[in-house]
Amino acid sequence: MPVNISLLECLASEFTYQDGAVIIEEGSKGDWIYVILEGFAKVKKRTRKGMVIIDTLQEGEVFGEIAFLEGESGSRSATVVAAEGTVRVGILDKDLLAGRHSEMSPILRALMKSLAIKLRETTSRICSTLVSLD
Repeated sequence: MPVNISLLECLASEFTYQDGAVIIEEGSKGDWIYVILEGFAKVKKRTRKGMVIIDTLQEGEVFGEIAFLEGESGSRSATVVAAEGTVRVGILDKDLLAGRHSEMSPILRALMKSLAIKLRETTSRICSTLVSLD
């Protein structure tokens, strides 16, 4: 999936990670939103039986949005690791995004936060179910 041109206009910086390098870690604080510019990354979730891969991200896909949308209470819901060689990611300008977010109606902001929380909870439930099936 190509990178959305609107996201490219919001890039604040770019970083490169080598295969196996942790980009973000589950449970850590952070409110940056990332976009994959080149390469692949694995999304991993901690379970009682160890780490489970729940997704593979490719060019154009975004991650880190849940912690951003949850606000100050947010933490990283999963670990994202560079996979299959070199990964180049862009970090979106959080001040620009926060400004645009604050311009939204309170109803839409509350809806987005609710969706982020629901996504976090659903992901955790699915991982728990997968682990219990083993």
